[in-house]
Amino acid sequence: MHILAFDTCFDGCSACVAELRGGAVSVRSSLLERFETGHAERLIPMIGEVMAKADLGFHQIDRIAATTGPGTFTGTRIAIAAARSLALATGAGTIGASSLAVMAEAARAKIGDKPLAVVVDARRGEVYAQLFGAGGGADAVTAPMLLSLDDAAGLGGSEPIVLVGSASRAVAEIAVLKGRVVYPTLPDLIPDAVALAHLAGSLPLSEVPLSPLYLRPPDAKPQDGKAVARA
Repeated sequence: MHILAFDTCFDGCSACVAELRGGAVSVRSSLLERFETGHAERLIPMIGEVMAKADLGFHQIDRIAATTGPGTFTGTRIAIAAARSLALATGAGTIGASSLAVMAEAARAKIGDKPLAVVVDARRGEVYAQLFGAGGGADAVTAPMLLSLDDAAGLGGSEPIVLVGSASRAVAEIAVLKGRVVYPTLPDLIPDAVALAHLAGSLPLSEVPLSPLYLRPPDAKPQDGKAVARA
């Protein structure tokens, strides 16, 4: 069984082609690039590149996996739109995973099987956060949340905890003031399609079309007071 996985949620874009055989996922090709804008222009060519490197046609893809958020408003929509379009064209099933679960799975590959919290800077003094057990991205303890830095510092109760993601140091500073033992690490961590492919090997197919997970309304809003009222 072949899996095509990709992500555009945060400051990067990644794609991966992997094979699921006997319950084990092996990567055939992958790319990850870091940038803040340009996801829409880069994703489809990147998918073409990993497919060519894997020497597969799209008719050979059985599962298409994409991150569903949280993330930037536009970035999250790009991956989901691509997944839905490719699924419609190929007949492949789709799988969605939170961007934070994918980050937890990527962190697990680096730091081992440890309970951890993924905390990503969402600006305005808030973070996207999710708590995981020692099983990585497939072992979610909470759903993805939008929390204040202070609330994020309380994730996991009083037990020592590993914090990963762009807000790990900021959250750790507050947690230490609360008397907690915390281990901030991997501040540059972003979702990686390789980790998503590994997750997709054990996740069920979505029974409905993938949709974005937004924990905050978009910053852009319709203009009011113009000559022609907007619906």
